[in-house]
Amino acid sequence: MRLIDSHAHLQSDPFGTDRGAVIEASFEAGVERLLVPGWDAGSSAGALAMARADARIDAAVGVHPHDSSSCSEDEWAEIVRLAADPRAVAIGETGLDYDRMYSPAETQLANLRRHLRLALDTGKPAILHCRSAVGRRDGQDALLAELRAAGFGGAAGRAAFGDRPPAVLHSFSGPVDYALAALALGLAISFSGLVFRRGEEASAEIARLVPAERLLIETDSPYLAPPGVPRSSVPGFGGRRNSPPWVHVTGEWLAHQRGQSPDGIGAGLVAAYDVVFRSHFPA
Repeated sequence: MRLIDSHAHLQSDPFGTDRGAVIEASFEAGVERLLVPGWDAGSSAGALAMARADARIDAAVGVHPHDSSSCSEDEWAEIVRLAADPRAVAIGETGLDYDRMYSPAETQLANLRRHLRLALDTGKPAILHCRSAVGRRDGQDALLAELRAAGFGGAAGRAAFGDRPPAVLHSFSGPVDYALAALALGLAISFSGLVFRRGEEASAEIARLVPAERLLIETDSPYLAPPGVPRSSVPGFGGRRNSPPWVHVTGEWLAHQRGQSPDGIGAGLVAAYDVVFRSHFPA
């Protein structure tokens, strides 16, 4: 089965002792496309360093909503500088997290808005995190409002991206109508091991609705481990450490939901990755 991992934080500390081995194991397991997103200036620089060192890896640069209140103007200037690098194929991870609220809502919104502007300015898609507290959808509704206000799905988005997806809903979580509204704006949707958790049952229906050319999968490593991942032996990291080879579990789930063979869906996932992240860059 051909595989992609469109979101793996391999520059993070849980991979500090075996990063190279994990990367090689990922490609040996069939992962053909691997994107490493940043969550602040330092991790974005780290993602770019990995991409420069290995042509099989792509990077994204940005500030996570959790870190939005601690991002200085100098750090944001560094993100803008890093975004100009050809190995940075996307802007993010950014978005809104109205569940844990590690940064105030207004700070998160300001952070999101400048990322959306940067995505439009560079023609590089935004990678969007979005969570609401259990039983709520205020984060999803606010994200849709910000996308529309920025011009995604309208003339500004078409001018910057043509018919390519202008953003990706990473590690999808939310109701069906939210997904349909995002698809109407031209977005891509990526599924992770989150689909196996209680409360995310809507993802199965949504997985059948996403056009093939806008369908992605990911691990969100080292987080969101799917069934089967053993408990971690990495010092300082409790629970189960996810890594790119485990993306096959979500890939097999997705094939089942869409009534496709693993080989058939794998080829589509690789093609979709290239449309979203690589089609606008020279070979």
